[in-house]
Amino acid sequence: METVLITGGSGLVGNHLTQLLLKKGYIVRHLGRSAKADAPVPSFKWNIETGFVDPQALEQVDHIVHLSGAGIADHRWTPERIRELYDSRSGAADVLRKAFKEYGTFPKSFISASGINYYGAVTTDHIFKENDPPANDTIGKLTQAWEAAADAWTPHCRVVKLRTSVVLAREGGALPKLATPARFGLSAPLGSGKQWMPWVHIDDLARAYLHAIQHADMQGAYNVAAPESVCNRDFMRELAHVFHKPFFVPNVPGFAIRALLGESANLILEGSRASSAKLVVSGFEFRHPRLDAAMKELLQ
Repeated sequence: METVLITGGSGLVGNHLTQLLLKKGYIVRHLGRSAKADAPVPSFKWNIETGFVDPQALEQVDHIVHLSGAGIADHRWTPERIRELYDSRSGAADVLRKAFKEYGTFPKSFISASGINYYGAVTTDHIFKENDPPANDTIGKLTQAWEAAADAWTPHCRVVKLRTSVVLAREGGALPKLATPARFGLSAPLGSGKQWMPWVHIDDLARAYLHAIQHADMQGAYNVAAPESVCNRDFMRELAHVFHKPFFVPNVPGFAIRALLGESANLILEGSRASSAKLVVSGFEFRHPRLDAAMKELLQ
């Protein structure tokens, strides 16, 4: 019975992954801001700012899943916010690596979250693959640093980076925010509506992490996006269909979204497709490949 240590285990993805791992018979631990060692899933304290990690959390760990990170689109990108985004991702991975180095034993694998915006917040006809170069915009540089911190574990264990697209879940993430106006017949394309929206069902994402844990031959970066590619206009239209509402509201102007969100609006107004062929070749099968079925399952 193997032990999996999860950073960010109380978040949306962490919760789903934890439940899946427990069903599969794994021992699961979380690293968090407070200690709950006697909980059904024990949580051990760490502090990214001070570099503290409870040594008990490191005992006999077989795999690490690194999910911690401040929400990328939760606030405007001020210099302070960008620093927080870096620290909560790459800084956290560095803190944990140093803790294991002091402990003297490393796990078998370090599996890190990453973002599909590694390729930048751009809209093109190109379908990005894992060997495509990273972008030099703000989100591209952030994701490069995120992955570089994961790659620093390579001398010690196997490293897998899952470049995740928009996660669809009923209890959090982008879907509930987009679904609220759609329930009232107010679903509308954002900006031009032509930008691509690579997406993945939360259950498939949790299964992708399990797949990476169980397949020791996996190493490096993998795009995680459902096979069906849709643009923002089609995505918003499908939301309207799920709630049996008309789809005729004018586009939400891009300048209005930029005025509200600043530079982070690029994450909404731009987007390109990404291929998950490498993940599929590794043996992974998407159980939610179509957007219409995924939305109905999550929203109805």
